[in-house]
Amino acid sequence: MSNDSPASRLPRWLPWAAVVIALVVGGVVGGVIVKSSGSSSSGATSASSSSSAGSSSAAVSSCPVGPVASAVIPSVVTIQASGGSGSGTGSGEVIRDDGYILTNNHVIAVAANGGSVQVLFSDSKTVAATIVGRDPLTDLAVLKVAPPGKLKVIPLATASPSVGEPVVAIGAPLGLSGTVTSGIVSALGRTITVPGENDTAALLVSAIQTDAAINPGNSGGALVNCSGQLVGVPSAGASVPSSSGESGSSGSIGLGFAIPVDVAKTVSDEIIATGKVVHGYLGLDTVPIPVEAAKQAGLPLGLYVKTVAQGGPAASAGLRAEDIITSIEGKPATSNSQLQELTLTTKPGGTVSLEYYRGGQTAKATVTLGSQP
Repeated sequence: MSNDSPASRLPRWLPWAAVVIALVVGGVVGGVIVKSSGSSSSGATSASSSSSAGSSSAAVSSCPVGPVASAVIPSVVTIQASGGSGSGTGSGEVIRDDGYILTNNHVIAVAANGGSVQVLFSDSKTVAATIVGRDPLTDLAVLKVAPPGKLKVIPLATASPSVGEPVVAIGAPLGLSGTVTSGIVSALGRTITVPGENDTAALLVSAIQTDAAINPGNSGGALVNCSGQLVGVPSAGASVPSSSGESGSSGSIGLGFAIPVDVAKTVSDEIIATGKVVHGYLGLDTVPIPVEAAKQAGLPLGLYVKTVAQGGPAASAGLRAEDIITSIEGKPATSNSQLQELTLTTKPGGTVSLEYYRGGQTAKATVTLGSQP
């Protein structure tokens, strides 16, 4: 190994790493672009593209779709949000009978600063809503309405769904209220990064993957099991990129992702109680080291620590800039999203175990998380 420090090798591999990361993101999930499934008035797709979506998934599902839909539709609402930067349409569901409604943050973010939100119920009644609180990092938000009548609360599943289990998605793709699609749970435990606010990213933690059609406007709606219980909040769909790398068809291709109900309940309960969500904070900035770059530089694989916040949790645990985190909670460190996921699932005061490399030696650190600034 060369005697020079990782810092002196940084110019040789960091730009190369950025190129590799961009290529991976551009081809995520085997050539699929993952994006939020909100529907804006300026970017709505044609009805023909969405109507062809998910036709095969309905045949796969063994749910009694009609009875499930009849039971759940009264709990699902269409949300119209507008503000200075535009307007959009999405979905939501009633989670408490005194008027609390769960949705995605990206559905109502346009109205966060002085805008307006309207909620359309299945009985065609429309009422104004206020934003109780929102969490851009998990892409969840809670609204409050003055109930126009007795509200039907959607029941929450108490057990996680299984791969292959039939599910039904209900929402308002392209503003078409009460749209029902069906399919199965294709996979569990996906960690999906979606575009967030102000050039940041939101993370769908332990997301449910489904082939039930999830189209623009389904965001914030309901993914339910055969008992009509909420198992997830549809939040993102995937599309095949064009030859130029841009997103191609915006209709469903059978790859949709939903925030699991246990995550949604935890976040919404905190928003209702306090108006906000407090996440954990590590206080460092990292970049993954590509395999070939690690070989060329004689460095271990892991996450290169670019900066450490002075006086922050990571600094207090002994981590420094130019360290290389090689293990997170006993698992190989390969992605920044591993650290982001920990901050979203571990409350301030919780601990995270890390292993890191410095100056040819490995060491361990236990970081006590602070509160996200």
